[in-house]
Amino acid sequence: MLNGKGLGSFANPKGPNPLVEVVRDQQGVRNDQYVAAMQRGTVQFVDYPSDQKLDEFTREVTENSPYRDEKLDDPGIPAGNPIRPNGPIRHVIYVIKENRTYDQVLGDMKQGNGEASLTLFGAAVTPNLHKLASEFVLLDNFYENADVSADGHNWATAAIAPDYTQRIWPSEYAGRNKLYGFEGTEPANLPPAGYLWTNAAQAGISIRNYGEWTEERKLPSGDSDVKVNDPVLEKVSDKDYPPYNLDYPDVERAEVFLSELKGFESSGKLPQLLIVRMGNDHTSGTTPGKIAPRSAVADNDQGVGMLAEAVSKTRFWNETAIFVIEDDAQNGPDHVDSHRAPAWVISPWVKKGTVNSTMYNQASVLRTMEIILGMRPMTTYDAGARPMFSVFSNAPSGGAYALEKPQTPLDQRNPAKSPTAARSLRMNFKDADDVDEDELNRILWAAVKGPDVPMPPPVRSRFSR
Repeated sequence: MLNGKGLGSFANPKGPNPLVEVVRDQQGVRNDQYVAAMQRGTVQFVDYPSDQKLDEFTREVTENSPYRDEKLDDPGIPAGNPIRPNGPIRHVIYVIKENRTYDQVLGDMKQGNGEASLTLFGAAVTPNLHKLASEFVLLDNFYENADVSADGHNWATAAIAPDYTQRIWPSEYAGRNKLYGFEGTEPANLPPAGYLWTNAAQAGISIRNYGEWTEERKLPSGDSDVKVNDPVLEKVSDKDYPPYNLDYPDVERAEVFLSELKGFESSGKLPQLLIVRMGNDHTSGTTPGKIAPRSAVADNDQGVGMLAEAVSKTRFWNETAIFVIEDDAQNGPDHVDSHRAPAWVISPWVKKGTVNSTMYNQASVLRTMEIILGMRPMTTYDAGARPMFSVFSNAPSGGAYALEKPQTPLDQRNPAKSPTAARSLRMNFKDADDVDEDELNRILWAAVKGPDVPMPPPVRSRFSR
């Protein structure tokens, strides 16, 4: 019996450490405790059990699984909860950001379970993300399903990382596979039930896409246009919304979204599902001439804040829920687990000003949106996920969100020469998540905290609280 994931996730007190050089033995094995190297597969020889024993094993596995067939028809919606089909929430806006842990962003919020010493992009850099978490709900026990960056968008949009992704990302991360085929460019990456938008289209849900599964395409004339890597999204994508490109500000992306929002407001018709990619919090590291890390994250913060404010001032506000997540945590520092990430739920139906420590994950967000829009689950992972009922109140609380102005300049650029400039230049920032995540985390830590401040190693708990 083979198990590619081995015995699960473990703590890694020996690193990665930004001040200790990674050493590899003759077989290329690292001397630190990097998550991609720690998860060793297992081989087990098991005698074929009797039919009776096989039935016992099956019952035990079923009892340990959160999935039940009954959940397809009855997800356990509490009486009066707005998370229900044909309920008061009729529009979902799904914002997908890039690569941060909880402590990196919200670790300085004293209300939650944070560690301020690990915070890189605190309130001075992300005033809107902090205000949104404070005014609406602070989720301090939210986790990414993805292990590394390569499978992040699959979990965020399909509730599964397909077999192709799980098999290919190790070689891609090792530099042996030059094709970045994880966002619609490789048919083998297609999950069995498609993506969130596939699900929505089959259910007759109206969709609008801003930047997800799109890329810039150069034309023979020298001009460029936007290519959409999915036939369903092709029909519903805003081609004026820029694809993933760290040189393009998220503030300007937000302005493109706001322009269409004004049209929806005028017509009185807002799509039921809006997917918005806004990922400049990925940063370009300290690449010379590129936007500096704090400015990149501040730009992302401003873009998210602009979207939240604008939506909250429309006629659709009392019928809308905005879900904001990271596609993955990118193995950054967090004192609970390197999979723990910030997430935001923004709606008049949220229990405002609360701290919610219920364990939720990316599949929980997908399942919650599916219930709201009357869509089926895509996999057993979202079917068995815990819907976010506890985040919501049975009655709405009005009032628009007021945008916070930037406290960090949005246009600061990296100097031509810095201690980590050469290391950043060796990275490929053209495709999302196509860089060594540990190396980028070390660079960001040195750029923000200073090269003489040691970065604690990531923590990986086998069981989250």
